[in-house]
Amino acid sequence: MTMAIEKLNALLWGPFTVALVVICGIYHTVKSGFIQLRLPKMLKGSGKNRLGAVTSALAASLGTGNITGCAAAIAAGGPGAVFWMWVSAFAGMALAYSENKLGAEYGEKYPSAAKGPMLYIEKGIGSKKLACVYAAVCLCSAVFMGSMSQSGAFADALSAQTGLPRYLSSVTAAVLTGAVLFSSERATEGVMKLSARLVPIMGILYTAGCVLLLAVTKSDVCGAFREIFSCAFTPSAAVGGAVGITVRKAVSTGLRRGIFSNEAGIGSSVLVHSEADFGSPEKAGAWAALEVFLDTIVCCTLTALAVICTGAHGGDVVSASFSDGLGRVGGIFVCVCVCLFAWASVLGWSCYGEKCLCYLLKGKNVGKLFPVLICMSAAAAGFFGSAEIFGACDIFNGILMLINLPVITILTYNSKKR
Repeated sequence: MTMAIEKLNALLWGPFTVALVVICGIYHTVKSGFIQLRLPKMLKGSGKNRLGAVTSALAASLGTGNITGCAAAIAAGGPGAVFWMWVSAFAGMALAYSENKLGAEYGEKYPSAAKGPMLYIEKGIGSKKLACVYAAVCLCSAVFMGSMSQSGAFADALSAQTGLPRYLSSVTAAVLTGAVLFSSERATEGVMKLSARLVPIMGILYTAGCVLLLAVTKSDVCGAFREIFSCAFTPSAAVGGAVGITVRKAVSTGLRRGIFSNEAGIGSSVLVHSEADFGSPEKAGAWAALEVFLDTIVCCTLTALAVICTGAHGGDVVSASFSDGLGRVGGIFVCVCVCLFAWASVLGWSCYGEKCLCYLLKGKNVGKLFPVLICMSAAAAGFFGSAEIFGACDIFNGILMLINLPVITILTYNSKKR
């Protein structure tokens, strides 16, 4: 099973997808007037439910991809993979801007229709079937990437620190998730309320911990950056016996883990941004771009520096990095952060999945059906291996990206002609 998943991922995330991400990233960067450089001015102003929408989107993206996923990228593609995560983030800021700007524009044009990428796919491209395919794949991604993978990481971290059986740890994650999802009539309402309080706290906590680790260990941060840049472009014949294999693996792994982390280009954040009023479509896009920056450029870079500077090895390399530098407190700190990030991501993706299911059921109220599904998948994570779940996540992300990127590029191009 694992080998089949890897083969499919190798196909989905091959040269074509890499080229598509880079080309679309360049196109949307230029068309947006280099939104990455204009963010401070674009973020001014006020709107309704903006904080809840932004923090809910961050809750979904600030999952364990920023901690264990980043470490896995370095282990698989070397330090150079971090550079390609930055590339995916820089391109992703423009992609997130464009997809959320389109989502807001079509939401204003069709106020009574279901919101999200399905709306601009259905109304803009004129394909209800493609919109349904997108919703179905995104629903699967919510179950696997949003629930099972994150709950599995929650279980791994909690079990490693407490000795609690992995299946009981995943059940704990499911119970905590259910407590939030069943607190409101709609899962999205409860998640947005909690995210506005939880996300800023856990973001500041993790940032402070990483900075403290680097300071206490007197890390050579400049040396770590040099290693990242040199490994991103220098091929190594020692790996696999083929010149250039390290670079190719770094590019593929970096893009996959970067997109797994910030989710830019797959359209998911549009689902929750449509719950808020940002004042204008441009501001909705700008806030989405900021989320990508905070997620990958800030959070993933801190993880990468902690791993590279401490030179830790082993299965749980992030925990080892903090334990080496801060002792047992460091290991506990990582456990708490992983559990918080994982739980927040399960909650954030539950919003996405609920909206996709509602779309597939033609607007019918799903009641407690989806929260039950999410809690069941979270509990089941403790019985499955992490490699298979993460592999499935990459497959769903790849499909969503191959649908969403051409759509937003076509619609962005057509909007300039109107």
